[in-house]
Amino acid sequence: MDLYLVGYLMCMWLSSSRVLGGYPIWWSLALGQQYSSIGSQPILCGSIPGLVPKQLRFCRNYIEIMPSVAEGVKLGIQECQHQFRGRRWNCTTIKDNLAIFGPVLDKATRESAFVHAIASAGVAFAVTRSCAEGTSTMCGCDSHHKGPPGEGWKWGGCSEDAEFGVLVSREFADARENRPDARSAMNRHNNEAGRMTILENMHLRCKCHGLSGSCEVKTCWWAQPDFRLLGDYLKDKYDSASEMAVEKHRESRGWVETLRAKYAFFKHPTERDLVYYEGSPNFCEPNPETGSFGTRDRVCNVSSHGIEGCDLLCCGRGHNTRTEKRKEKCHCIFHWCCYVSCQECVRVYDMHTCK
Repeated sequence: MDLYLVGYLMCMWLSSSRVLGGYPIWWSLALGQQYSSIGSQPILCGSIPGLVPKQLRFCRNYIEIMPSVAEGVKLGIQECQHQFRGRRWNCTTIKDNLAIFGPVLDKATRESAFVHAIASAGVAFAVTRSCAEGTSTMCGCDSHHKGPPGEGWKWGGCSEDAEFGVLVSREFADARENRPDARSAMNRHNNEAGRMTILENMHLRCKCHGLSGSCEVKTCWWAQPDFRLLGDYLKDKYDSASEMAVEKHRESRGWVETLRAKYAFFKHPTERDLVYYEGSPNFCEPNPETGSFGTRDRVCNVSSHGIEGCDLLCCGRGHNTRTEKRKEKCHCIFHWCCYVSCQECVRVYDMHTCK
C-alpha cells in the first residue's frame, strides 16, 4: 500500500468531515457520496499525488470502486489503532499530512510491516463487502466456488467474492512496489500476507427459515470473517514477525535486492508471516526524526504487568495518579410495559498517566 496515497485519502476525509472537540468524525462520513461527486470530475485520479502509471490507469478504469478502496484504508487504520492502543507506538496519525504516520514508517520495521498488511487487507475486505452489497456494477456475488450443498442446508444469499477484493488490492496497492530493492520486496510480501488472512478465514454463514424460528430450511453462503478477527491474527503475526537480511546480486536487469531469514536456526517465514529488516525505536521519548511521540501523559494500567502496564508503557519514568468523577446511569429498573428508568450516579475513578 502506498502510504502517501493513504495520507491523501485521509486528508480528503478530514477536509470534509465534521469536527467535534477538535477531532474529525470519520466514522459518520459518507465516503460514497463524497467520491461520487468528485468522481464526476475527470481530474480526480490525475490530482492524486504519487500515483504510478499503473495506479492511474486503474483509478480511471475502476473509479466506481475507489470509494471502497478509501473505506478499506480507513478500516485498516482504525484497526491498527485498536490493536496498538496499549503499546508505546499506538498507530498515531498526523492530521493534514500526506505522510499520515509521519517518519515512523520510513524504516523497514515491524510497525511498517503491520500497517502495510492491515491496510491491504482492509482494501480487499471493503471492496469484497461493497460488491456483495450491490454498490458496484462491475462485481457482485461469488458463484464460482460453491460446490454441492451439505447435509441439511442449501446455497442461498450472496456469497462474498473475496478473490475479486484481493485482486483489486493486489493490482492497486502493489503497483508501485516493482522496484528491485529490499523495501519493495518487503512491502509486497506484507501486503500479500494481509490479503491471505481473508482468503484463509472465509467461512459459511447460514440462516434458518421456518415458522416460529424453526429451521425447516437452512440457506448458507460464503462470508468474510469479522475484520477484528483479521486484526487479531495480524497482530499475532506482528509479535512473531521474522527479521530478514538484505542480499544483493546481479541479474540481467542490474543489481537486485532480495530478503532472506537473518537467523538460519529460526523457521523460514511463510507467505502468511510478516517480515522486516530494520529495528524499531523504543518510542519512549518524543523524537521528530523517528516519528516517536513518546508516552508522556498516556493512560496506563497500574494493575498490569504487560506492555500496557505503567511500568513498561511509561518506560520506567513512573506515573501520576489523579481522580476523575464520571456521571453514569445506575439503579435501572424495567417497568412493564415497556421502558427502563435509571438514576444518575457519580462515580470516582483513579486515572494513571505516564510521567
